[in-house]
Amino acid sequence: MLDQTNPSPAHLQQGVQSAIGEIEQIIVGKPQQVRLAVCCLLSGGHCLIEDLPGVGKTTLAHTIAKVFNLEFNRIQFTSDLLPADILGVSIFDPQSQTFNFHPGPIFTNCVLADELNRATPKTQSALLEAMEEHQITVEGQTRYLDDPFFVIGTQNPLDQAGTFPLPESQLDRFMMKINLGYPDAKAERLLLAGESRKDLLQQVKAVMDLDTVINLQQAIQKIHVSDALLDYVQSLITATRDNSRFVFGLSPRAALSLLKAARSWAFMQGRDFVEPADIKAVFTAISCHRLMAHEQHSKNVEDLVEEILHSTAIP
Repeated sequence: MLDQTNPSPAHLQQGVQSAIGEIEQIIVGKPQQVRLAVCCLLSGGHCLIEDLPGVGKTTLAHTIAKVFNLEFNRIQFTSDLLPADILGVSIFDPQSQTFNFHPGPIFTNCVLADELNRATPKTQSALLEAMEEHQITVEGQTRYLDDPFFVIGTQNPLDQAGTFPLPESQLDRFMMKINLGYPDAKAERLLLAGESRKDLLQQVKAVMDLDTVINLQQAIQKIHVSDALLDYVQSLITATRDNSRFVFGLSPRAALSLLKAARSWAFMQGRDFVEPADIKAVFTAISCHRLMAHEQHSKNVEDLVEEILHSTAIP
Protein backbone atom coordinates (compact mmCIF):
# COMPACT_ATOMS: atom_id res chain seq x y z
CA MET A 1 0.00 0.00 0.00
CA LEU A 2 1.16 3.54 -0.75
CA ASP A 3 3.26 5.05 2.03
CA GLN A 4 1.57 8.00 3.72
CA THR A 5 4.78 9.55 5.07
CA ASN A 6 5.52 11.49 1.89
CA PRO A 7 2.30 12.67 0.24
CA SER A 8 4.07 14.81 -2.39
CA PRO A 9 2.44 15.23 -5.85
CA ALA A 10 5.09 12.98 -7.41
CA HIS A 11 4.45 10.36 -4.74
CA LEU A 12 0.70 10.53 -5.33
CA GLN A 13 1.17 10.30 -9.11
CA GLN A 14 3.26 7.18 -8.61
CA GLY A 15 0.44 5.70 -6.55
CA VAL A 16 -2.10 6.40 -9.31
CA GLN A 17 0.08 4.67 -11.90
CA SER A 18 0.44 1.67 -9.59
CA ALA A 19 -3.35 1.57 -9.20
CA ILE A 20 -3.90 1.68 -12.95
CA GLY A 21 -1.39 -1.12 -13.46
CA GLU A 22 -3.18 -3.25 -10.85
CA ILE A 23 -6.57 -2.66 -12.49
CA GLU A 24 -5.19 -3.60 -15.91
CA GLN A 25 -4.21 -7.01 -14.54
CA ILE A 26 -7.95 -7.71 -14.38
CA ILE A 27 -9.43 -5.50 -17.13
CA VAL A 28 -7.25 -6.41 -20.11
CA GLY A 29 -7.16 -4.60 -23.43
CA LYS A 30 -9.07 -1.51 -22.23
CA PRO A 31 -6.38 1.03 -21.21
CA GLN A 32 -8.37 4.13 -22.23
CA GLN A 33 -11.53 3.05 -20.42
CA VAL A 34 -9.59 2.16 -17.27
CA ARG A 35 -7.87 5.55 -17.24
CA LEU A 36 -11.13 7.40 -17.80
CA ALA A 37 -12.79 5.56 -14.90
CA VAL A 38 -9.85 6.35 -12.61
CA CYS A 39 -9.86 9.95 -13.82
CA CYS A 40 -13.55 10.17 -12.89
CA LEU A 41 -12.88 8.91 -9.36
CA LEU A 42 -9.98 11.32 -8.85
CA SER A 43 -12.16 14.20 -10.07
CA GLY A 44 -14.82 13.46 -7.48
CA GLY A 45 -17.37 12.59 -10.16
CA HIS A 46 -19.51 9.57 -10.96
CA CYS A 47 -19.14 7.16 -13.88
CA LEU A 48 -21.79 5.57 -16.10
CA ILE A 49 -20.89 2.44 -18.06
CA GLU A 50 -23.25 1.47 -20.87
CA ASP A 51 -22.73 -1.82 -22.65
CA LEU A 52 -24.01 -5.30 -23.28
CA PRO A 53 -24.10 -7.80 -20.40
CA GLY A 54 -20.93 -9.80 -19.89
CA VAL A 55 -18.25 -7.38 -21.11
CA GLY A 56 -16.80 -6.56 -17.68
CA LYS A 57 -18.75 -3.60 -16.31
CA THR A 58 -19.27 -5.10 -12.85
CA THR A 59 -15.73 -6.49 -12.74
CA LEU A 60 -14.31 -3.02 -13.45
CA ALA A 61 -16.34 -1.53 -10.59
CA HIS A 62 -15.23 -4.24 -8.15
CA THR A 63 -11.59 -3.85 -9.19
CA ILE A 64 -11.52 -0.05 -8.79
CA ALA A 65 -13.07 -0.31 -5.33
CA LYS A 66 -10.57 -2.93 -4.23
CA VAL A 67 -7.48 -1.20 -5.66
CA PHE A 68 -8.38 2.15 -4.06
CA ASN A 69 -9.47 0.44 -0.83
CA LEU A 70 -13.02 1.82 -1.06
CA GLU A 71 -15.83 0.31 0.98
CA PHE A 72 -18.05 -1.20 -1.68
CA ASN A 73 -21.77 -1.94 -1.99
CA ARG A 74 -23.63 -3.26 -4.99
CA ILE A 75 -27.28 -2.46 -5.63
CA GLN A 76 -29.02 -4.60 -8.24
CA PHE A 77 -31.66 -2.37 -9.81
CA THR A 78 -34.89 -4.09 -10.78
CA SER A 79 -38.39 -2.91 -11.60
CA ASP A 80 -39.62 -3.65 -8.05
CA LEU A 81 -36.76 -1.89 -6.22
CA LEU A 82 -37.94 0.94 -3.95
CA PRO A 83 -36.13 4.16 -2.89
CA ALA A 84 -36.03 2.88 0.72
CA ASP A 85 -34.06 -0.15 -0.49
CA ILE A 86 -31.32 2.28 -1.51
CA LEU A 87 -31.47 5.04 1.10
CA GLY A 88 -32.55 3.17 4.21
CA VAL A 89 -35.61 3.08 6.39
CA SER A 90 -36.68 3.78 9.99
CA ILE A 91 -37.90 0.73 11.90
CA PHE A 92 -39.81 0.90 15.16
CA ASP A 93 -38.02 -0.56 18.17
CA PRO A 94 -40.64 -1.74 20.69
CA GLN A 95 -38.11 -1.83 23.55
CA SER A 96 -37.07 1.82 23.27
CA GLN A 97 -40.39 2.91 21.78
CA THR A 98 -38.49 4.87 19.10
CA PHE A 99 -37.87 4.63 15.39
CA ASN A 100 -34.27 3.73 14.54
CA PHE A 101 -32.84 4.54 11.13
CA HIS A 102 -31.23 1.62 9.32
CA PRO A 103 -28.89 2.98 6.63
CA GLY A 104 -29.24 1.62 3.12
CA PRO A 105 -26.41 0.50 0.81
CA ILE A 106 -25.91 4.10 -0.38
CA PHE A 107 -23.87 4.68 2.81
CA THR A 108 -20.49 3.57 1.52
CA ASN A 109 -17.52 4.88 -0.49
CA CYS A 110 -18.23 3.15 -3.80
CA VAL A 111 -21.73 2.22 -4.94
CA LEU A 112 -22.31 0.01 -7.95
CA ALA A 113 -25.76 0.87 -9.28
CA ASP A 114 -26.01 -2.22 -11.46
CA GLU A 115 -28.40 -2.12 -14.42
CA LEU A 116 -29.62 1.27 -13.25
CA ASN A 117 -32.05 1.67 -16.13
CA ARG A 118 -34.01 -1.44 -15.14
CA ALA A 119 -35.51 0.42 -12.16
CA THR A 120 -38.50 2.73 -12.38
CA PRO A 121 -37.96 6.50 -12.62
CA LYS A 122 -39.10 6.92 -8.99
CA THR A 123 -36.34 4.61 -7.78
CA GLN A 124 -33.74 6.11 -10.12
CA SER A 125 -34.48 9.53 -8.65
CA ALA A 126 -33.41 8.32 -5.20
CA LEU A 127 -29.81 8.81 -6.35
CA LEU A 128 -30.17 12.44 -7.48
CA GLU A 129 -29.53 14.20 -4.18
CA ALA A 130 -26.85 11.70 -3.16
CA MET A 131 -24.87 12.15 -6.37
CA GLU A 132 -25.02 15.93 -6.36
CA GLU A 133 -24.94 16.85 -2.67
CA HIS A 134 -23.28 13.77 -1.12
CA GLN A 135 -26.20 13.60 1.28
CA ILE A 136 -29.70 12.19 1.46
CA THR A 137 -32.89 13.46 3.07
CA VAL A 138 -35.11 10.81 4.66
CA GLU A 139 -38.19 11.64 6.72
CA GLY A 140 -37.16 15.28 6.83
CA GLN A 141 -33.68 14.60 8.21
CA THR A 142 -30.46 15.15 6.25
CA ARG A 143 -27.81 12.46 6.53
CA TYR A 144 -24.34 12.90 5.07
CA LEU A 145 -22.61 10.25 3.02
CA ASP A 146 -19.08 8.95 3.35
CA ASP A 147 -16.09 10.69 1.77
CA PRO A 148 -15.02 9.84 -0.87
CA PHE A 149 -18.34 8.92 -2.47
CA PHE A 150 -18.24 7.39 -5.95
CA VAL A 151 -21.19 6.00 -7.91
CA ILE A 152 -20.55 3.64 -10.78
CA GLY A 153 -23.76 3.15 -12.73
CA THR A 154 -24.16 0.45 -15.34
CA GLN A 155 -26.93 0.28 -17.87
CA ASN A 156 -27.92 -1.97 -20.71
CA PRO A 157 -28.55 -0.51 -24.18
CA LEU A 158 -32.03 1.02 -24.37
CA ASP A 159 -33.16 -1.35 -27.09
CA GLN A 160 -33.03 -4.24 -24.61
CA ALA A 161 -36.24 -5.36 -22.94
CA GLY A 162 -37.28 -4.02 -19.55
CA THR A 163 -35.36 -0.75 -19.55
CA PHE A 164 -36.43 2.75 -18.47
CA PRO A 165 -34.39 5.55 -20.07
CA LEU A 166 -32.48 7.69 -17.57
CA PRO A 167 -33.80 11.28 -17.49
CA GLU A 168 -31.54 14.18 -18.44
CA SER A 169 -31.22 15.25 -14.80
CA GLN A 170 -29.83 11.82 -13.89
CA LEU A 171 -27.47 11.64 -16.87
CA ASP A 172 -26.09 15.10 -16.11
CA ARG A 173 -25.00 13.93 -12.65
CA PHE A 174 -22.70 11.35 -14.18
CA MET A 175 -19.42 13.06 -14.97
CA MET A 176 -18.53 10.51 -17.64
CA LYS A 177 -20.02 7.71 -19.67
CA ILE A 178 -17.74 5.02 -21.02
CA ASN A 179 -18.30 1.95 -23.18
CA LEU A 180 -16.16 -1.14 -22.72
CA GLY A 181 -17.18 -3.00 -25.86
CA TYR A 182 -15.96 -6.42 -26.93
CA PRO A 183 -12.29 -7.18 -26.25
CA ASP A 184 -9.92 -7.39 -29.19
CA ALA A 185 -8.61 -10.80 -30.27
CA LYS A 186 -5.43 -10.59 -28.18
CA ALA A 187 -7.24 -9.51 -24.99
CA GLU A 188 -9.95 -12.15 -25.44
CA ARG A 189 -7.33 -14.86 -25.86
CA LEU A 190 -5.77 -13.77 -22.54
CA LEU A 191 -9.20 -14.02 -20.93
CA LEU A 192 -9.76 -17.51 -22.33
CA ALA A 193 -6.30 -18.84 -21.51
CA GLY A 194 -5.88 -17.22 -18.10
CA GLU A 195 -7.43 -17.60 -14.70
CA SER A 196 -11.02 -16.66 -13.96
CA ARG A 197 -11.44 -12.91 -13.42
CA LYS A 198 -13.32 -13.75 -10.23
CA ASP A 199 -10.32 -15.67 -8.89
CA LEU A 200 -7.88 -12.97 -9.98
CA LEU A 201 -10.00 -10.32 -8.30
CA GLN A 202 -9.49 -12.06 -4.96
CA GLN A 203 -5.73 -11.58 -5.41
CA VAL A 204 -5.92 -7.84 -6.14
CA LYS A 205 -4.31 -5.72 -3.44
CA ALA A 206 -5.16 -2.19 -2.39
CA VAL A 207 -2.42 0.28 -3.34
CA MET A 208 -3.65 3.18 -1.18
CA ASP A 209 -6.03 4.00 1.63
CA LEU A 210 -8.98 6.38 1.87
CA ASP A 211 -6.90 9.27 3.19
CA THR A 212 -4.66 9.02 0.13
CA VAL A 213 -7.65 9.09 -2.21
CA ILE A 214 -8.89 12.24 -0.46
CA ASN A 215 -5.38 13.77 -0.71
CA LEU A 216 -5.38 12.96 -4.42
CA GLN A 217 -8.72 14.66 -4.99
CA GLN A 218 -7.49 17.74 -3.12
CA ALA A 219 -4.14 17.83 -4.96
CA ILE A 220 -5.88 17.69 -8.33
CA GLN A 221 -7.90 20.81 -7.52
CA LYS A 222 -4.58 22.73 -7.44
CA ILE A 223 -3.57 21.78 -11.01
CA HIS A 224 -3.08 25.02 -12.95
CA VAL A 225 -5.38 25.95 -15.83
CA SER A 226 -4.40 29.00 -17.89
CA ASP A 227 -6.85 31.68 -19.00
CA ALA A 228 -6.33 30.57 -22.60
CA LEU A 229 -7.48 27.06 -21.73
CA LEU A 230 -10.50 28.42 -19.88
CA ASP A 231 -11.38 30.19 -23.13
CA TYR A 232 -10.92 26.87 -24.96
CA VAL A 233 -13.29 25.10 -22.56
CA GLN A 234 -15.86 27.86 -23.07
CA SER A 235 -15.52 27.59 -26.83
CA LEU A 236 -16.16 23.84 -26.74
CA ILE A 237 -19.18 24.25 -24.47
CA THR A 238 -20.58 27.06 -26.61
CA ALA A 239 -20.19 24.94 -29.75
CA THR A 240 -22.45 22.26 -28.25
CA ARG A 241 -25.15 24.88 -27.76
CA ASP A 242 -25.36 25.42 -31.51
CA ASN A 243 -28.99 24.56 -32.30
CA SER A 244 -28.08 23.17 -35.70
CA ARG A 245 -26.38 20.18 -34.07
CA PHE A 246 -28.01 19.34 -30.74
CA VAL A 247 -31.42 19.77 -29.12
CA PHE A 248 -29.74 21.16 -25.98
CA GLY A 249 -26.14 22.07 -25.30
CA LEU A 250 -23.92 21.21 -22.37
CA SER A 251 -24.83 22.62 -18.96
CA PRO A 252 -22.57 24.65 -16.64
CA ARG A 253 -22.25 21.47 -14.55
CA ALA A 254 -20.79 19.74 -17.61
CA ALA A 255 -18.34 22.61 -18.12
CA LEU A 256 -17.13 22.30 -14.53
CA SER A 257 -16.87 18.53 -14.94
CA LEU A 258 -14.75 19.01 -18.06
CA LEU A 259 -12.38 21.26 -16.15
CA LYS A 260 -12.10 18.86 -13.20
CA ALA A 261 -11.51 15.87 -15.44
CA ALA A 262 -8.88 17.72 -17.48
CA ARG A 263 -7.02 18.53 -14.26
CA SER A 264 -7.13 14.87 -13.24
CA TRP A 265 -5.93 13.74 -16.65
CA ALA A 266 -3.01 16.18 -16.49
CA PHE A 267 -2.16 14.86 -13.02
CA MET A 268 -2.22 11.30 -14.33
CA GLN A 269 0.24 12.35 -17.03
CA GLY A 270 2.63 13.63 -14.36
CA ARG A 271 2.03 17.35 -14.88
CA ASP A 272 0.92 20.15 -12.58
CA PHE A 273 -0.73 22.12 -15.40
CA VAL A 274 -3.39 21.38 -18.00
CA GLU A 275 -2.68 21.17 -21.73
CA PRO A 276 -5.23 21.20 -24.59
CA ALA A 277 -4.62 17.46 -25.06
CA ASP A 278 -5.98 16.82 -21.54
CA ILE A 279 -9.24 18.55 -22.36
CA LYS A 280 -9.56 16.68 -25.65
CA ALA A 281 -8.85 13.35 -23.95
CA VAL A 282 -11.89 13.61 -21.65
CA PHE A 283 -14.28 15.75 -23.71
CA THR A 284 -16.05 12.89 -25.52
CA ALA A 285 -16.65 10.88 -22.33
CA ILE A 286 -18.06 13.94 -20.60
CA SER A 287 -20.22 15.16 -23.49
CA CYS A 288 -21.90 12.34 -25.37
CA HIS A 289 -24.38 11.12 -22.73
CA ARG A 290 -25.55 14.69 -22.12
CA LEU A 291 -26.29 15.55 -25.75
CA MET A 292 -29.04 14.60 -28.19
CA ALA A 293 -28.60 15.18 -31.90
CA HIS A 294 -31.40 16.66 -33.98
CA GLU A 295 -33.38 14.02 -35.86
CA GLN A 296 -32.42 15.46 -39.23
CA HIS A 297 -28.75 14.72 -38.61
CA SER A 298 -27.35 11.66 -40.31
CA LYS A 299 -24.39 11.69 -37.92
CA ASN A 300 -24.58 10.34 -34.39
CA VAL A 301 -23.67 12.27 -31.25
CA GLU A 302 -20.13 10.85 -31.10
CA ASP A 303 -19.37 12.02 -34.63
CA LEU A 304 -20.76 15.49 -33.96
CA VAL A 305 -18.67 15.79 -30.78
CA GLU A 306 -15.54 14.77 -32.71
CA GLU A 307 -16.48 17.41 -35.29
CA ILE A 308 -16.53 20.05 -32.56
CA LEU A 309 -13.13 18.93 -31.28
CA HIS A 310 -11.62 19.22 -34.76
CA SER A 311 -13.24 22.55 -35.64
CA THR A 312 -12.63 24.44 -32.36
CA ALA A 313 -9.39 26.40 -32.40
CA ILE A 314 -6.78 25.24 -29.88
CA PRO A 315 -4.99 28.04 -28.02
